[in-house]
Amino acid sequence: MGEGVEWGLHCCVTLAWLRDEGPVSIRRLAAWFDLPQEYLKKRLQALTRAGILASTPGARGGFSLARPPERITLMDVVTALQGPSELFRCAEIRQRGVGGQGSGHDVSRPCGISTAMRRAELAWRRELAAQTIADLMALAPESAERTRRNYSRMTG
Repeated sequence: MGEGVEWGLHCCVTLAWLRDEGPVSIRRLAAWFDLPQEYLKKRLQALTRAGILASTPGARGGFSLARPPERITLMDVVTALQGPSELFRCAEIRQRGVGGQGSGHDVSRPCGISTAMRRAELAWRRELAAQTIADLMALAPESAERTRRNYSRMTG
C-alpha cells in the first residue's frame, strides 16, 4: 500500500478537526505536512472524485470533508487512493513448469495459497470498512485542540 494512503487518512482527520474553519487550501495542507503541493494535490483530487472531500475554488477555497467523519470509512479512503482491485492476484503459477500441466494435480479449483490470501484480504477490507475517520479522531482527542491551535497560528 502506498504512502499516499497514509497522507490521505491524515488529511481527512485533519480536515475533520478543522471543519469549523472552512475549506483549507492545498498550500496550507502541504505546509502542514511538509509535502510538495503537487504530490498532495493528486491524492486530494482522488478523494474529491470519490466524494470523500469537497473542493471549493477561489481565493478562500480549498478542501473540506464532503461527508461527516462518521460516514467516511478507512476502506473508502484506501479504495479512492489505491483503486478497487484486489491486492493479491493469483497468476496460477502452479500450472507452469514440471509441476504444472500434465502432473496429475487438480487445477480446476483455486489453490490453498489463493484461498488463504483471499480470506486474509477480505478480513482486512472488513476491518477497514468497520472503522471511520471519526474512530481515528476518537483515538487521539488531544490532537484535535492542538491541531486547531496550530492551524490558528499558521493562518493568523
